[in-house]
Amino acid sequence: MAFDPQRLIDWDFGEQRHSYAARDAILYALGIGLPIALGESDDLNFLIEDRLRVVPSFAVTLATPGMWPKRPELEIDWVKVLHMAHAARFEARLPRTADVVSRARITELYDRGADKGAVCVLQRQVRDARDGTLYCTIDQTVAMRGNGGFGGAPLPKVDRPAMPDRPPDHTETVQTSPRAALIYRLSGDVNPLHADYDVARKAGYKQPILHGLASYGTACAVVLRAFCGGDPSRMKSLDLRFAGVVMPGDALDFTCWTEDSRVMFEVKVGDRTVIDQGVSEIA
Repeated sequence: MAFDPQRLIDWDFGEQRHSYAARDAILYALGIGLPIALGESDDLNFLIEDRLRVVPSFAVTLATPGMWPKRPELEIDWVKVLHMAHAARFEARLPRTADVVSRARITELYDRGADKGAVCVLQRQVRDARDGTLYCTIDQTVAMRGNGGFGGAPLPKVDRPAMPDRPPDHTETVQTSPRAALIYRLSGDVNPLHADYDVARKAGYKQPILHGLASYGTACAVVLRAFCGGDPSRMKSLDLRFAGVVMPGDALDFTCWTEDSRVMFEVKVGDRTVIDQGVSEIA
């Protein structure tokens, strides 16, 4: 079979179920780089069971459809798949432990041509399996660099959020661990691109790269600490675009601005921008 865009649009990902405990939320917090402030700090609230607060972005790891691009029926060149952007709306605060369900669907599929590939958006909602509480709505934008040229609609132009033309309200550098990808993958993203050197080289990298969602989680932690007083209920959404590759061990330089109820940010590694169009709604 060749890649069939309609097959992907119609694909039934099924219902995913996930049970998590405090240990899983703590492991996730470690995987995104907490504690950022070493020693005694409020960061420990995300790492100690008897006072545990759950990082809002933990929701994006729950009840996922896994490595769906590897499904042979979809005929996706999965080695060339790249996470482009991620957006999440946090509808309710995650409890320390829960049983959750989620069902994914393709909501958008665009053709950038045979040389650039395709772009799709996978949407899902994470709900409590017992009472139906909606915890999070997620839109994951994925580049399928080996599957373009099928004659689909072109990627539409959208207005990008512009960072304010004034000095930032907050700057911070987060040093990632050389082990960051190996820790983060224990939260469920076992894409070999982030651990296997052979797969990384086939994808065009000299070594395994850090998960985009690990950097996403670090961004969540930075905004949560700097602008929400460490209170997860105050973070309402987090949207960003992955503009460059992050390697485990890179230092992430955050530049943040506040505008009304929004935090806008971008992230660099040295002179390279690795995250842009960052916007978080806060209360």
